[in-house]
Amino acid sequence: MSEVLVRMENIEKSFPGVHALNKVCFELLAGEVHALIGENGAGKSTLVKCLAGVYQKDSGTIEIRGKPVDIHNTREAQELGISIIHQELNMMKHLTAAQNIFIGREQNKKIPFLVNDVEINRKAVELFRLIDLKIDPRVKVGDLTVAQQQMVEIAKALSFNNDVLIMDEPSSSLSENEIEELFKVILDLRSKGKGIIYISHRLDELRRICDRVTVMRDSRHIVTTIMKDITTEQIISQMVGREIYESHHLHGDTEKNEIVLEVKKLKRGHVVRDVSFQLHKGEILGFAGLVGAGRTETMRLIFGADPMESGEIFIKGKKAVIKQPKDAVRQGICYLSEDRKRFGLALGMSVKVNTVMVSLQRFLGPLGIIDEVKSKAVTEKFIKKLNTRTPSIDQLVRNLSGGNQQKVVMGKWLIQDSDIMIFDEPTRGIDVGAKSEIYKLLNELAEQGKSIIMISSELPEILRMSHRVMVMCEGRVTAALSVAESTQEKIMYYATQRDISAVPLDLPKD
Repeated sequence: MSEVLVRMENIEKSFPGVHALNKVCFELLAGEVHALIGENGAGKSTLVKCLAGVYQKDSGTIEIRGKPVDIHNTREAQELGISIIHQELNMMKHLTAAQNIFIGREQNKKIPFLVNDVEINRKAVELFRLIDLKIDPRVKVGDLTVAQQQMVEIAKALSFNNDVLIMDEPSSSLSENEIEELFKVILDLRSKGKGIIYISHRLDELRRICDRVTVMRDSRHIVTTIMKDITTEQIISQMVGREIYESHHLHGDTEKNEIVLEVKKLKRGHVVRDVSFQLHKGEILGFAGLVGAGRTETMRLIFGADPMESGEIFIKGKKAVIKQPKDAVRQGICYLSEDRKRFGLALGMSVKVNTVMVSLQRFLGPLGIIDEVKSKAVTEKFIKKLNTRTPSIDQLVRNLSGGNQQKVVMGKWLIQDSDIMIFDEPTRGIDVGAKSEIYKLLNELAEQGKSIIMISSELPEILRMSHRVMVMCEGRVTAALSVAESTQEKIMYYATQRDISAVPLDLPKD
């Protein structure tokens, strides 16, 4: 039997109003990839954060290589050989990719207190080669996409060369190609005797790379077993403990319906180049492509979040002038960003405030004071509708799990009742039960006549939910496919029809 790297026994952790961990046990072996799964709010992230020193357990024991330890902070965890890749990125956007990776470790050994940028850039390039990340290490992290930031976070964790690596939803914003590169790295680490805790809601991924699986539900440990000895259906049953929505989308012909949105030759630099498409009433239009394809950038232009260089937008046949997001909202467009923490939520405010903020005018009394009764009632309505797990409507959003934060964002826009809804990675970091609820909601909205654009990096999701599929590559639309003619292979073919060479990793000689 392999050496036990980590043993956690009867771990307890509580936050105000939430019993996050209830006598949870977990074990990680050397040379093992161990899946840790459960619905959002089950306690997975809290458990690994106790191991990584982000939180301190209330009670229970943690052993590293058989030795009892108390981990008070992240530095102590690092010294014990534990690294973590967080689900929610927490990077310093004003620093470069290399500086983020080596923060606190960038001093010049020969000249103390002098940052050795040349050396950290060189080391960053080596790490980027391992994960096939083609970016300049000197670029500011704030200028990178969410997926690129995720890859930088992975590179940072690898830079410590620790024996225990925690990956909390590492693939949630990555393309298929990037996931393949990540898996190669994981399998290489496993062969070297490293122990990897892998948290993901993508069950197909877990079957490919994980040796064992531990399921959590409602803050408790449910089962630990060898992955090959349990079926996907059994895993889902253990996770949710209830029946979930499994009906596939009924793919009707929506192209005969009214055109509610038409985009003509939208352009912004090299990220969006002459993008044109139509969206019909009651349609779910899927946007597929690799990271950097320009899908998010296109939607930000439509929503007025970024300025366009040229192009036209028509809403129900009339030319629309959209220079900022409030113009889009007034014309019946809503946009759920893939980066919910940065663009979708006020983390320091309550669930209630976040839910009503976009539609605040509806809840103001004659003196400009918020009608507490109305705002409370509508918040509770959408908490129930979306099955959002929160102790109360007054809970701060930052204290919710990632999936429940996503539901708050969705509730905020559903209250607005927009006719055109743009969902950018709506199920990113969300468990199978919550996914099914969101799929059901999107289908219901389409049946009500709402028109939906859905960006997703999960091809099965695109195929399951879309009436039509637009494929983008390097800022251009390379294919418009009906769902009947769409396959994962065909989408990937059009998603890789590049017309410029990849940016070289090598730094300039000077």
